[in-house]
Amino acid sequence: MSMSSSSTPTTSADARLAQLTSWLDTLGLVELGSRRPASSDASFRRYFRFDVVPAMQDKVGATLIAMDAPPERENVPAFIHVAGLLLEAGANVPAIVARDVPNGFLLLSDLGNTTYLARLNVDNAALMYSDAVDTLIKFQLTSQAGVLPEFDRAFVLREMNLFPEWFISKHLGVTMTPAQQQQLDAVFEAITANVLAQQQVFMHRDFHSRNLMWMEQNNPGVLDFQDAVYGPVTYDLASLLRDAYIQWDEEMVLDWVVRYWQSAKKVGLPVNPDIDSFYRDFEFMALQRHLKILGIFCRLHYRDGKSIYMGDLPTVLDYVRKTANRYSALKPLVRLLDAFEEKAPQVGYTF
Repeated sequence: MSMSSSSTPTTSADARLAQLTSWLDTLGLVELGSRRPASSDASFRRYFRFDVVPAMQDKVGATLIAMDAPPERENVPAFIHVAGLLLEAGANVPAIVARDVPNGFLLLSDLGNTTYLARLNVDNAALMYSDAVDTLIKFQLTSQAGVLPEFDRAFVLREMNLFPEWFISKHLGVTMTPAQQQQLDAVFEAITANVLAQQQVFMHRDFHSRNLMWMEQNNPGVLDFQDAVYGPVTYDLASLLRDAYIQWDEEMVLDWVVRYWQSAKKVGLPVNPDIDSFYRDFEFMALQRHLKILGIFCRLHYRDGKSIYMGDLPTVLDYVRKTANRYSALKPLVRLLDAFEEKAPQVGYTF
């Protein structure tokens, strides 16, 4: 999820804004009166766009982005660390113009406001995804164990458990029977076994159309990378091509997956040598991510008062059903969804 805005402003947020403004004033780089929100989404970070003072525009550009990331909520050192890794890999990421790490403030170069999501269409998708895959492969090629946190078994299950907690229990109001819980556990185990058996690389974790910026040069710009980990090689590809916010025909996705697989093999990335097995890995990985997303979208709605993502539930559920229907170990998930639909008509939602 992309450069973000917190929920309804509070006294605390206003105090932080005053603190951010005071810090920016000491730098003398931006016109403080030009402040406007840069974008919004699901985290506790806020971003503001400022006009640069005329004397500095030749050096840093016409606008800069100020990031407000409360230290108790957000990991600014991780942002800086991963920005460095991506930069070393040749990715186009915001340059850090100034920093106040203890207080959670950064001043960043501006990658514009045209996301992939805003620009993608059937005519340009192949080219835009080709650029994104090139950047992804560059990042993956620089992978080293021990540099980023590991996407281990506990991590995988913690993410998927958002699905029963927030989607099944909170959103649908369904309490699973012991037998249903056992069935879901078995599906989770099948997914976990697959994704943990995959080769490991650097993983952005949110490599999708709202975090990729369309750029005239060095496309795409890459945002929201601070949660990067070391994990399954198919994760970012699944995030990109099974995007919660935009859906493509299966034939197109398969073609793009094959193109990635061919390019990755050619440069020596540790992908499954068999394309059918690789596509299976891709599908299991996408399902793990989509189950997490169903939970996160519901949590954002019920806990954080951010309801905009609920409109994307149908797309994600469609992915879940189609994928689970293709594999015997996953089909119990479809039967569970059918059963939940019967129990939760009050939600007014068709699965």
